[in-house]
Amino acid sequence: MCDTTIFLIRHGETVDNALQIMQGQTQGELNEQGKEQARQVAQRLAGEPVDVFISSDLHRAIQTAEIIAEPHNLPITTTPLLRERDWGSFTGRFIPDLKGEVWPDDIESEPALLQRALAFLQYVTTTYPGKRVVAVGHGIINKAILAVYAGCTMREVQRMLNAEVRILTTSAASIAAKTSTGSATTITTASAE
Repeated sequence: MCDTTIFLIRHGETVDNALQIMQGQTQGELNEQGKEQARQVAQRLAGEPVDVFISSDLHRAIQTAEIIAEPHNLPITTTPLLRERDWGSFTGRFIPDLKGEVWPDDIESEPALLQRALAFLQYVTTTYPGKRVVAVGHGIINKAILAVYAGCTMREVQRMLNAEVRILTTSAASIAAKTSTGSATTITTASAE
């Protein structure tokens, strides 16, 4: 089976990122810096051959994907598999206030998150074998995808910055075995959160 190349991207900075608000699965809106970050990624990837654009179905990721996809003139497929972690009752709260709090039971569990990450990798590698796929997601789901890809824990994966790109090359067979070939490579870091 042919390897699929995935350009895994975290959405650009949002209004809530700048305010340190836990977004979870809220829609979110890119701020001006986030739009500029997405334009920088679009410029960086403009010369790269891309076959498919996939985005989380949350607005902030779609906004980012639309900007990045513009030079390629390709449609964007959305999927809930790329949604951010469901932070339950932590959603909408000021992040510094959450330090030291006991996690409520309504937060998406790490095993469920990792299962969704695996499902995304299975979907991409079986649907687009041998293709070059741009996938726009979110900080924690992308971290879970990278952990599944690398066969490590989420704690071992470095957090992605807004509009950061990491390249993964893998196949359906590798994902099925929960192993991969190569390693994730960071190619663009537009700016910190």
